Amino acid sequence: MKIAVASGKGGTGKTTVSVTLYYFLNHFYNFKVQLVDCDVEEPNDAIFFSDAIKINERKVFQLIPKIDQEKCTFCRKCAEWCEFNAISIVKNLEFADVNNDLCHSCGACKIACDYGAIKEYEQLLGVISLYNTGIGNGLTEGKLQIGSAMQTSLIKQVKNSIVSSDEIIILDAPPGTSCPVVETVSDADFVILVSEPTPFGLYDLKLMVDLLIELKKPFGVIINKAGIGNNDLFNYLHSNNIEILGNIPFSREFAAIYATGEILKKIPEEFENTYRIIAEKLLAKTGML
Repeated sequence: MKIAVASGKGGTGKTTVSVTLYYFLNHFYNFKVQLVDCDVEEPNDAIFFSDAIKINERKVFQLIPKIDQEKCTFCRKCAEWCEFNAISIVKNLEFADVNNDLCHSCGACKIACDYGAIKEYEQLLGVISLYNTGIGNGLTEGKLQIGSAMQTSLIKQVKNSIVSSDEIIILDAPPGTSCPVVETVSDADFVILVSEPTPFGLYDLKLMVDLLIELKKPFGVIINKAGIGNNDLFNYLHSNNIEILGNIPFSREFAAIYATGEILKKIPEEFENTYRIIAEKLLAKTGML
C-alpha cells in the first residue's frame, strides 16, 4: 500500500504529517512501514530522527549524450527527435550541442543518429540514502545534485529502490503541482493532501485537487494549523464533498517542539489523539483495518 502525502504549497506541514504518520502506524498498528522522502531538492525527513543511522548510500547517474562534430553531418534528425529541445544544430556554422539541463536521458537522439555521432556519458544525478531510524523499515531519501533540474528522474530512481515487501510505504512528496509531484503520486493507492485555512492554502489546494481528479487518485484532506485564517477552506471542502481526514490545531507549543526537531519525542496528547483518528480513517479507507 502506497500512501502519498502532498500539498499545493510549501510550509503547510506535509513533512510533519508524513513523519508523524510513519511513527504512529509503526508504533500503534504493528505494520511494517517505510518512509520515502521524495522532496529531492530539499529532503529533511531525516532531521526528525536524531538516532537515525545511514546504512547505505549510492550515487545515481543519468546518461547525457555528447555529439562528435567530426562525425556529425548536421542533418538535425537528432534535434527533431528530441522532445525536450535539448539539442541545438546550426548547419551553416557546423554547430551541434546538447543542453544538459534540458536533457531527460531518453536516448532518442542516439537512436535517431544514422552516423554514430552521438555517444553517452554518465553525469551525477544525485544520491539515494537508506537510514535505520529505529522505527519500522526505515527511511529512504533522495538528494538531488546541486544544479540539476532532473528532480523527476531522481524520484523515479528513489521509488525503484523501495523494498517491495513493506506493508505500507509513505511517500513524502515535493510541494507544488509540477512534474516531480505527479511522479511521486502516480502509483499511490491513496493521497493525503495537507492544507492550511488561509487564502494561499485554499488556492493551492484547489490546484492539487484538480490534479488528483485528473489523475483519478482517491484522496482526503488534513487541515493543519486549524484555528488560524478563515472558514473558506472548510466551506470549499464541504461544498465539494471532499473528506476531511482530520484537523490539527495551530499550536505555538508544537511549533517550538518542531523547531528543535523532536516532534516524535514530545507529541502533545491532543495531537496524539488527532493522529490516531487520522490513522484509523486512513487504514479503514485503504482496506488495511
